[in-house]
Amino acid sequence: MNFIAFITQDWSANSQNTKGKLIAVLFRIANWSSGRKIIRFILFPYLVFYRIVVEWVLGIELPYNLTIGEGLKVYHGQALVVHKHTVIGRNCLLRQSTTIGNNGKAGGSPSIGDNVNIGANVCIIGPITIGNNVVIGAGSVVTKSIPPGSIAVGNPARVIRQVKNTTHTYTTELLIA
Repeated sequence: MNFIAFITQDWSANSQNTKGKLIAVLFRIANWSSGRKIIRFILFPYLVFYRIVVEWVLGIELPYNLTIGEGLKVYHGQALVVHKHTVIGRNCLLRQSTTIGNNGKAGGSPSIGDNVNIGANVCIIGPITIGNNVVIGAGSVVTKSIPPGSIAVGNPARVIRQVKNTTHTYTTELLIA
């Protein structure tokens, strides 16, 4: 994938969200350098700029070496914290005041599948797996894996509905309904 295609891969996912576009483009430019030592050295001033603007000014901890699939959507990004070892799939939606990371002990960080819709004020903690086509309701605390095609809510989060047809739009419509 060329540089322009790489940094604009989240553009259509944030078509009505200017702040989301800005965050995604800034992240992708920094992320592009993460696997390239010479480029990372050349872009070092940009990486400092990224940390100052995104982390300190916007209040979003989205490490530039994070693995995120295309189609990242960020709504109201304030207080968003994602651990650098977290893996996030394609077409995922992250909302404000969400924490995704490890539990502070020896162990891993979450692995989040494709088409996952994460509500506001959600904590996803520990070496767990969130399956594809999952919706996590606002305010949930997720400490155990969630199977694909599920809707999970609560503290601690529990699956309240398993969806048979697990397309992204169908799962999202169920949460709204």
